[in-house]
Amino acid sequence: MSSPNGHSKSHSPHQRPLRIGVDIMGGDHAPDAILKGCLLALDDLSPGDVLVLVGPGGLIREYLDERNISDHDPRIEVLHAPEVIAMGDSAAKAVRQKTDSSIVLMHQMGAEGHPKRCDVVLSAGNTGACVAAAMLHMRRLPNVLRPGINVTIPAFHGPLVLVDAGANPEPKAEHLWQYGVMADVYARRKLGFENPRVALMNIGSEEAKGTGIIKQTRDLLKATPGLNYIGYIEGRDVFEGVADVIVTDGLVGNTVLKAAEGMAKSLFKAIAAEILEQKPDLMLQFEPIVKAIYAKNDYHEHGGAPLLGVNGACFIAHGSSEARTIRAAIRNCRAFVHAGVNEEVVRRLEEVQPVLDQYLEAQRAEARIAEARLTEGARA
Repeated sequence: MSSPNGHSKSHSPHQRPLRIGVDIMGGDHAPDAILKGCLLALDDLSPGDVLVLVGPGGLIREYLDERNISDHDPRIEVLHAPEVIAMGDSAAKAVRQKTDSSIVLMHQMGAEGHPKRCDVVLSAGNTGACVAAAMLHMRRLPNVLRPGINVTIPAFHGPLVLVDAGANPEPKAEHLWQYGVMADVYARRKLGFENPRVALMNIGSEEAKGTGIIKQTRDLLKATPGLNYIGYIEGRDVFEGVADVIVTDGLVGNTVLKAAEGMAKSLFKAIAAEILEQKPDLMLQFEPIVKAIYAKNDYHEHGGAPLLGVNGACFIAHGSSEARTIRAAIRNCRAFVHAGVNEEVVRRLEEVQPVLDQYLEAQRAEARIAEARLTEGARA
């Protein structure tokens, strides 16, 4: 049954107990904000759920002791990780060299076959390092070419999915196509959309516009059965309710996300300053309205974005995450796993694989023709 805003009733989750790994050293406000968020999240857990806190063991236990949390609390495990990957570290280099870091050890626990595997892992730390560690240790789901960061953006008309938000700044057309397919699955299974409208970010809505990769991606999305592809979308229409899923490369996606975040903050400040200057007495009347609007669009209330396509569940939270952000992110981690997103991604990619096979064969044929022409030209 669908709701007035076009969403369908969400899938009934199978509430099996989950192990949730959390990097307590990731983020601008770590470790205090991360640990505080984890303790807040204890109230949201289902029976049998466990938070695995990954970081310096002594620091974590001292924090828990100060708050009278027992070492024997069945809801908490501690994994000692003496090293930290900083925000400014080179991602690939740090993952290779800092093998005892919280990011690396946590993603190892997220890998299939680990004796104490976590069903989902979460970090607000170095995004590149999280992506690299996930690719190295958790690997990819069957048929996935490159994972992408899938962000849910709160908007006036309802939630909006944007992918990729920073994992793959220079994708191929087949990567973007898979992002569209996987984000469509996410929008259906996790957010409850019945038939999400999928759009491709471009510099204009006209079919003739865009790079070769954009046009190739367009053709792939058009050819995909069961995908409600509606065409190109421009930056100005992102928050207009035109599309439910927006596909773009990691560079553009991350830029759009941060520009929107900065603009929203500036706009709220400007409105408050203008009211204060024009009619200070109105401030008390407008304050609850402004706060309500801000709350609906506050990323702290929508914590964490899944790295779609990895063999497991990996969530990346905002670097400036606060305690409430981490609590919301843990809530989203649990909902993601219970919604069966990965299982459906695997099924769906297998179903539409012929679309990709046909495209790749056409690409190979074009390459052979081009090579033959070069050979003929050289002989001439």
